[in-house]
Amino acid sequence: MTREERKVIFASSLGTVFEWYDFYLYGSLAAIIAKHFFAGVNETTAFIFALLAFAAGFAVRPFGAIVFGRLGDMIGRKHTFLITIVIMGVSTAVVGMLPSYASIGVAAPIILITLRLLQGLALGGEYGGAATYVAEHAPKGKRGFFTSWIQTTATLGLFMSLLVILTCRTLLGTEAFEAWGWRIPFLLSILLLIISVYIRLQLSESPVFQKMKAEGKASKAPLTESFARWDNLKIVILALFGGTAGQAVVWYTGQFYALFFLLQMLKIDPQTANLLIAGSLLIGTPFFVLFGSLSDRIGRKKIIMAGCIIAALTYFPIFKALTQFGNPEVFAAQERNPVTVVADPEQCSFQFDPVGKAKFTSSCDIAKSLLAKRAIPYANENAEPGSVAQIRIGDKVIPSFEGTGLAAADLKTQGDAFTATLTTALKDAGYPEKANPDTINYPMVLLLLTILVIYVTMVYGPIAAWLVELFPARIRYTSMSLPYHIGNGWFGGFLPTVSFAMVAATGDIYYGLWYPIVIAVMTAIIGTLFLPETKDRDIHHT
Repeated sequence: MTREERKVIFASSLGTVFEWYDFYLYGSLAAIIAKHFFAGVNETTAFIFALLAFAAGFAVRPFGAIVFGRLGDMIGRKHTFLITIVIMGVSTAVVGMLPSYASIGVAAPIILITLRLLQGLALGGEYGGAATYVAEHAPKGKRGFFTSWIQTTATLGLFMSLLVILTCRTLLGTEAFEAWGWRIPFLLSILLLIISVYIRLQLSESPVFQKMKAEGKASKAPLTESFARWDNLKIVILALFGGTAGQAVVWYTGQFYALFFLLQMLKIDPQTANLLIAGSLLIGTPFFVLFGSLSDRIGRKKIIMAGCIIAALTYFPIFKALTQFGNPEVFAAQERNPVTVVADPEQCSFQFDPVGKAKFTSSCDIAKSLLAKRAIPYANENAEPGSVAQIRIGDKVIPSFEGTGLAAADLKTQGDAFTATLTTALKDAGYPEKANPDTINYPMVLLLLTILVIYVTMVYGPIAAWLVELFPARIRYTSMSLPYHIGNGWFGGFLPTVSFAMVAATGDIYYGLWYPIVIAVMTAIIGTLFLPETKDRDIHHT
């Protein structure tokens, strides 16, 4: 590798690491952000809302891909991803200065979501530019190896965000960090922005783009050529459903859903959970380069499809093992004293309250909301129509109460009494309020999380090279960016929200895993049958 090639990889990767750092801060701090910006609704809704705001940034990524992809194919790769990094850095810094719900009311979550949308637009233009830029500098036979360094940036950005959060939390203490110290990691993005812009200004334009521009072969209408012509649109659609959708859900399950699972389902202390995730990322990150390099020899497609299939087959046993080793008391209590809600299904609501006005006062809703708040896994059993719901814990039965029509004072009195009774019964049955640090099997949890990260490296390490090689140079930035960001922005970005909502609706802490499993299997089938291997293609063709 020449000095110039190393500079290209380093500059592109470092800038992208900083962008991912900015983007992931929000996901890592979702629980704290829920308290500060969505305080006007109930606790379960606030967390789902915080995840939705996180997902909002992913939702607009395809639109960023269209806007900045078009610019990248018309004016060049370098200038476009200079613009994106400025938008990302400024948006993130403003989050660190934003007043909370308590200060400015509903304006706080509205501004927060607006900033998330700007971040998503920026990221939609960033990744395609960096991947295309690096691939177009790579010698033939090394594109997988070169672009795999770009693939490490998402994980390194997440790792960096977790590291900064852990440092601030440790130095300030949990109380101060959750009150105001969470803003510091966001404000640090100003410094990262200055460094990133300086480094990227040192780069020259991609040689493939320069040659294409000099020969007058650059596209004048990249959107039309990419999406209005069936021969190219067909590849875009197949790249989405047979590549990036499955890659995305494997990635977000292994990094984000795993973190939410440790925090929300297993009630592991946030600092411990973040350290375990950071450790798994540190161990797993070199595998991006390993699988990227391997794809230069045996092909991109085989590795990505294998990653999707293995992940789909093993998610249930891995997450059940995470429960067993991460919170063994909950695991043992589930085995000895399973919890069942016995209720008339007509009384049970899906407890998501977008405007904070709904009243969940049926006996079923009261029972389920308390179990959801404690993250107690439960099964459902239908009862006679109109009957009052019951919670069965092992062989002990605790009747709920009907809150509909009760005065606020009576509802509170009965609610407090029911909460106290249920808390005592759960404690007697062996259900802890939070994971006991002394009982966590740290080596096994770290091993399981590392396996999940290795699945991520299998599907993500080779995908940039595969996408670059699927499309001609004149419309490459636009064509590869859209399926990548629909896959990762929509299928991946909404995964934590959808999976958490599936768990909240059913009471089964593993039920949310069906979402990534179904998508990964779909991708493995479509990709295997309809997408070509591309490792030997010439990427200079226009």
